[in-house]
Amino acid sequence: MNKTIFITGAAKRIGKEIAITFKELKWNIIIHYNSSKDDAEKLASEINEANKDTAKIVQGDLDKTDDVENIITEVQKMFPTIDLLINNASTFYPTPIDEISEKHWEKLVGSNLKGPLFLIQGLKEKLKSSKGSIINITDTNLSKGVANYSIYSAAKAGLESVTKGLARELAPEIKVNAIAPGAMLEPPDVTWTEEQKNKVIDSIPLKRMGSEKDIAEAVKFLAHSQYITGQIIKVDGGRSL
Repeated sequence: MNKTIFITGAAKRIGKEIAITFKELKWNIIIHYNSSKDDAEKLASEINEANKDTAKIVQGDLDKTDDVENIITEVQKMFPTIDLLINNASTFYPTPIDEISEKHWEKLVGSNLKGPLFLIQGLKEKLKSSKGSIINITDTNLSKGVANYSIYSAAKAGLESVTKGLARELAPEIKVNAIAPGAMLEPPDVTWTEEQKNKVIDSIPLKRMGSEKDIAEAVKFLAHSQYITGQIIKVDGGRSL
């Protein structure tokens, strides 16, 4: 029986690359999306062409409690097991202190912390029965403090704390880790100039930007590891040193 991976925010970017990587491993793949329906359907079609009936999609806004509950219900029906949950979906934008509102708080905490936590709660029994794993995607810059991103940083830092706490609470049946990407891609809808890219690259010991594949390979490594839990794996080319 094929193993099953459920990836939030899987229609584009890092989530999509994780899905493609696990397609090559012939896993069942559940692709979550919020608004990128066309991209999700196209990716599922591509996977199903390679491995028949192994990809399904589910829609939902992780900021909304009802949507999260519906995602949990739908996902549990799709395949016999859930072996790996990837909390990848994320909202990212600046919130300078003088412009912060409750709406910003709800949106940034919703997708980056609240949604992942309640997905874990709702899918815990499925993961436990398969002795599965949870991988949360955080951010390598949390240890530094990033000006103008205080809510986003707080939410991702909370997700790292959840990772460590649940690694103890859900052991020994479920392993819980996090991957903290460094400089991988421009933020959504942003294009960096060559000068901006070069400035970032100069700060990275390995002297290159990371790629979606670098994160997907780290996910694959953790998915197959049997003796790692409660860890934050930085995939950042050494930038956080």
